[in-house]
Order: sequence, then structure tokens, then C-alpha cells
Amino acid sequence: MAGAHPHRYRVDVEWTGNLGAGTRGYRDYSRDHEIRIAGKPALAGSSDPAFRGDPGRHNPEDLLVAALSTCHMLSYLHMATVAGVVVTAYSDAAEGTMATAGAGGRFTEVVLRPVVTIAADSDPAQALAAHEAAHHACFIASSVNFPVRCEPRIVVATA
Repeated sequence: MAGAHPHRYRVDVEWTGNLGAGTRGYRDYSRDHEIRIAGKPALAGSSDPAFRGDPGRHNPEDLLVAALSTCHMLSYLHMATVAGVVVTAYSDAAEGTMATAGAGGRFTEVVLRPVVTIAADSDPAQALAAHEAAHHACFIASSVNFPVRCEPRIVVATA
């Protein structure tokens, strides 16, 4: 990108799942790992339970959907502010779909379902339009090769 300003992100990942035999066999090791970013709490990671992962740990698929959801939210809050929309609450029930074939797979889409509460004196049409602007501003959504759909719902707070 011409005129782009690079931002770098360092993440350290360490596999902690050697149960004594290394990767001698498919069932001989755990998928557990630690995700570390300097100055932040470590995340306990694993694979999706469908791939022998620990259901109590974060998996890459969940983290990808979370990254898309939070990036959209943060972009939305900015766009709402610029548009003069006062947001008082925001929640999302995002869902990703991944298709597997053979030894591989890929995400086919992620659907964001944000519910945004705005102040009584804010314009619902502007609040809705801010979602489209947020989608175009979201760094993560701009980086993936599958559709990211947004199905927002705007709630106007009672005065």
C-alpha cells in the first residue's frame, strides 16, 4: 500500500503438550500451548475439540472470530463517535463457519450480529450507517479472504 505505515505485532507461542513421547503418534501428544504477548496475560491455547483439543482453552478458530468481532466493534465505536452517535452499550454474538476437506479446511464466512444501544437523542440511521463505515475500516476484515457479514440491530435507549 502506497504511503502505508507499518505496525508490527509480536506473539510468542510455545507448545506445552509433550506428554513424554513427543509427536510419535497422533494420539500421543496434547495440542496445548501458551500464547504470550509482552506485558499481557498469557492465553492458554489448544486446538478445536474436533481436532483433539482441550475445550477449556482458546483455539485459533475462536480467536479469529473474536479478532473480527472486536476489530469491528472498535472501528464501529470510532465511526459512531465521528457521526455524533452516542453508543451506551454494545454486544456481539459473532459466528464463524469453517469447512474442512481432507487434511485442510478454510473459513467460508463470519457473521457479526452486534446489538448496539444508542442514546435517545442519537440518530438510528446514522448508527446503522456507522456499521458499513466500520466494516471498511476494520483491519482484520480487510485482511481475510472470506466474507464477513454484519447483521446489526440498533436499540434506542429510553429517555
